[in-house]
Amino acid sequence: MPHRHHALLPFAAALLGVGFLSLMDAFMKEAALMAGAYSATVLRAFIGAGLIAPLWLARGARRPSRAVWKLHIERGIVSAFMALTFFYSLTVLPLAEAIALSFIAPLIALYLARVLLGETISRQATMASLLGFAGTLVIVGGRIGAGAFDEKAALGIASLFVSALLYAYNFIVIRRQAQVAGALEIATMHSAISGVVLLILAPFFWETPQGEALVPLVIAGALTVCGSFTIAWAYARAEANVLVPTEYSGFVWAALFGWAFFREAVTLPTLAGTALIVTGCWIAARAPRPAPAAAI
Repeated sequence: MPHRHHALLPFAAALLGVGFLSLMDAFMKEAALMAGAYSATVLRAFIGAGLIAPLWLARGARRPSRAVWKLHIERGIVSAFMALTFFYSLTVLPLAEAIALSFIAPLIALYLARVLLGETISRQATMASLLGFAGTLVIVGGRIGAGAFDEKAALGIASLFVSALLYAYNFIVIRRQAQVAGALEIATMHSAISGVVLLILAPFFWETPQGEALVPLVIAGALTVCGSFTIAWAYARAEANVLVPTEYSGFVWAALFGWAFFREAVTLPTLAGTALIVTGCWIAARAPRPAPAAAI
């Protein structure tokens, strides 16, 4: 019994971590509606860096090498626009619907891994992609059928697809980044560089937020740190294939927080589309991986 109790702790921690990040999305949606998606995204990046950097420095931060700097900058640029497009989509789409559509990112990552890393796409992965695409069509079709597919919704969905594409590429960068830098360094550089990159657009999109917008932003920054560390703790104590299903609990959290914060109802097409996308992701996660080549 004690062994089972300890075995369940990483699973529970992963669920809690996804809950923290889903709640962060809800606070970011509130902040973006108050201050604009751009200003909210920039401030969240710097707030996150301000919270995590002292921990990195206290643990004896070392100056990254030139090669590591290149990875930090690459991910910072990708993450900056990934976050901006995602948080913009939250301002025009229901929270649960946006989270559901974002689940296609792991499926896109399969094809990026084929192009960038030379990995083989299995028959199961192809089937997973078709299911994910079908789920996306169901969700979008539900909007069209309900007469809710206006120009704002179209821009929100397009923005979310851009975010999912960048998030998928993000997987590739993280895989290389995690091999040469520690978690605290990665988190600090990720937030700080993203914020600096986004400042380039300040002359065009900056809106000075009112004081009340800073409250959800600070909470969102703290929740980002809590979620990231809770998930990292879980993945350090259990295999990834055990914890992957917890990612999809994000839809349940998003539906709950969307209703609690914004009184957003979850439609049947969104539920059906989410089921197809999650099934596709599950098939992809369960697909056999090719055996590594023997050393010569």
